[in-house]
Amino acid sequence: MPLIDITNPAIIKFLVESYDKTARLRMKWNNLYGDRLREAATLNRPDTGRTTYDVFKVTMIGGMPAITRDHISSGYNRKRVPMRDGTFIPGVAHLQKGHSIVDVGLGDPKEDPRLARPDTDTRADPIMRIVDPEDTKIIYKDKPFYGRLVYLKRRSKKAPEDKYYFKECSGWDYGWRLKDSFFSKGKAKHGRVWRLNRDNKSRSGPQPDPAHYNSADTPSANKCTD
Repeated sequence: MPLIDITNPAIIKFLVESYDKTARLRMKWNNLYGDRLREAATLNRPDTGRTTYDVFKVTMIGGMPAITRDHISSGYNRKRVPMRDGTFIPGVAHLQKGHSIVDVGLGDPKEDPRLARPDTDTRADPIMRIVDPEDTKIIYKDKPFYGRLVYLKRRSKKAPEDKYYFKECSGWDYGWRLKDSFFSKGKAKHGRVWRLNRDNKSRSGPQPDPAHYNSADTPSANKCTD
C-alpha cells in the first residue's frame, strides 16, 4: 500500500478531522467512566508494608520441605554402588576387529602386505592398493614408449576400485564397483532383462519397443491404422 501524501490539502483535512474525532471519543469515555477508574486505582485496604523481598521469602520457605526430602533421598543414593550397564567396554585392541579391510573382504594380506598387521595397530588403513610391479617399471624406462605419461595413461584404463579401497571423491559415487551390480551378476542373454541391460549401456539410452512387439489389434470395421 503506498504512503499517503501529507501535503495534499484533502489528506490534511481528513487527518485533522480524524484526530479531533479521536480526542472527542477519549473525552467522552473519561466523562462517563472517570469515577469508576479513580475508584479502581485507589487502594482501599490498609497497607501491609510488604516488599518484593517478602514475597520471595515466602516462596523459598514453601520449598524448604521438598529440599529436605530430596537431601535425604540423595544421601541414600550416594551410598549405593552404581550399576554398570555395559558388561564389555572395547579398548584399543578391539577397534579394528571386524572392521578392517581384510574383515570386510576388500583386500587380501597376500596381495597387500600392509594389511597384515596386529589389531593393536591403530594406524589408518592404506588408501591405494598396491601398484602392479609391471606398471611401476614403465616409469623407469626410456621414452617415448615408456615414461610417466605412458604410466598414467595405463593406470587411467583401470577401474577406480582396482586402484583404491574406498571412494575417495564424489565423482565415484556413480559407477563404483559396477561388477557387483545386478547387470553384471547372472545377467540374462535373452528377453527383457538383456534388452534393458543393452539399452542402458548404449549411447542413445533406452528406446521403445518395435512395432512388431505390440499386441494384435482387435478386429473392427475401422480399416484405418494409427
